[in-house]
Amino acid sequence: MHRYRFLLSRQWVILTIVAIALIPTMIRLGFWQKHRYEERTARNDLVSSALHAKPVPVERLTSPGHSVTRTEKYRTVTATGTFDTAKEVVVRRRTNSDDEVGFHVLTPFVLDDGKVLLVNRGWIPADGAQTAFPKIPAPQSGRSTVTGRLMADETTAASGIKNVKGLPDRQIMLINSAEEAHRLGAQVLGGYVEQTAPTPRSGSPEQISDPGSEDAPLNYAYMIQWWLFAAAVPVGWWFLLRREIRDQQEAAAQAQPEEPEPAAV
Repeated sequence: MHRYRFLLSRQWVILTIVAIALIPTMIRLGFWQKHRYEERTARNDLVSSALHAKPVPVERLTSPGHSVTRTEKYRTVTATGTFDTAKEVVVRRRTNSDDEVGFHVLTPFVLDDGKVLLVNRGWIPADGAQTAFPKIPAPQSGRSTVTGRLMADETTAASGIKNVKGLPDRQIMLINSAEEAHRLGAQVLGGYVEQTAPTPRSGSPEQISDPGSEDAPLNYAYMIQWWLFAAAVPVGWWFLLRREIRDQQEAAAQAQPEEPEPAAV
């Protein structure tokens, strides 16, 4: 066993401890990526199912004070009523598909029964300072039917957007049906709708694009990568061990004195 005595040296003790610590750490990281893969896959399946579901009247899924659930989010809904542009507001610091900063246009949509549905009509650019209420293209006038994706109320916890107070008139940071109900003094359906139809006319707000799918296969690849790394650690440690033994044997062979040649008779 004397040839393994080098394992008690400072260098090899540290190397072994690091190797032992890396293996479970990499295994745990692999399981974390596995959970992320499963979460993203489930989210993608849920969104795809919601987007392809048959449109239903909005009041089948939400009502005043209702919190839109994960299974209800992104469902296509329809509503018939009239836009109330006099009480329209804009949502600050929102970007379009080209990452340009502007506003989302949030317009109350008064249903036939008097309840209000918040409709996000889309994105408009922020021309110059964002202190004044921007000029907004008008929606279709009179009674109409709109179609859109049902969305949950926005919160700071979920979005990371701070609900800043003291904003310019008719500007908000988050779309929240409870706050809008207080502002409007009306019964507002929980959540809001991202309008997808009718197709906007020229000059209308830019419609919000469909939610993209998250890159779940990337997490799967990371999972395999971390587990391969975990498997490679003991293999690498054993390779270094064998090389150290070989180097010691070669050094010992070179250190041995050469035997004298026998004298001639």
